[in-house]
Amino acid sequence: MKGIILAGGSGTRLYPLTLKLNKHLLPLYDKPMIYYPLSVLMIAGIRDILIITRPEDFDDYQAIFGDGSRLGLNIQYEAQAKPGGLAEGLTIGREFANGEPVCMILGDNIFYGHDLGNILKEAMANLKGATVFGYYVRDPERYGVVDFDDEWRVKSIVEKPEHPASNYAVTGLYLYDGNAADIAASVKPSARGELEITDVNNIYHKRGTLNVQLIGRGFVWLDAGTHDSLLEATQFISIFEKRQGLKIACLEEIAWREGYIDFEQFEKQAKTMLKGEYGEYLNKLVDEEKRKAVQLSE
Repeated sequence: MKGIILAGGSGTRLYPLTLKLNKHLLPLYDKPMIYYPLSVLMIAGIRDILIITRPEDFDDYQAIFGDGSRLGLNIQYEAQAKPGGLAEGLTIGREFANGEPVCMILGDNIFYGHDLGNILKEAMANLKGATVFGYYVRDPERYGVVDFDDEWRVKSIVEKPEHPASNYAVTGLYLYDGNAADIAASVKPSARGELEITDVNNIYHKRGTLNVQLIGRGFVWLDAGTHDSLLEATQFISIFEKRQGLKIACLEEIAWREGYIDFEQFEKQAKTMLKGEYGEYLNKLVDEEKRKAVQLSE
């Protein structure tokens, strides 16, 4: 399976922060926002990744990630000249996907929870059509909302309904089979002139191949698309990391623990970041691993 991160758009809800900087490169506590969705793909075992962004932001992303090889990844880039809807990401990524299933994630979405990687891997292994993830929210009218029947079978997904049929919102994480690009291309633009991802999901539903997997209280789903939600996400990351001494979305650590890079490569990268809390964390992991190796050899 291949991964697509949607990191385009003008970020108008975050003006003036985004007047000169792509929204997904804004700091979310101690890392750029883009680290968080990328980490989700990485823990799901996805190594071929396409970042879709504005043409003027290519240089910034390439300066951070290059071709992804330092993380054991293959990262490519495609342009979205102007906002055309989430489903447009599937058509832009058609050549990249080359008929393979894709996991698409929004660049301003943060997911965290125990065993998330294995849950995604299982969903990917059992994919038959499309799988989206439903999350209970207080304000479902802001999202695509899943309508269930009495036996919890999906009836439909309605985009930003005035009177939501449930409190389950569709998150910004989607799994699609190899038909996704063709389905997205068949969708007509909405009243706002965009290709809506809800229309794609409903086509899968009509075909009987849409699965909605609910994620419960043990998981956190945040978006960072407004000033308040950006602050809330930052506070969550800060509190968690300070409390446990562990880092969320530390790409170098994930690449090493997932086996994308070996320990020598991990240590080499850690040594380039000796200063600062992030670098200190990486080098602490290096020291701990070396101590374990010594103990095992004794």
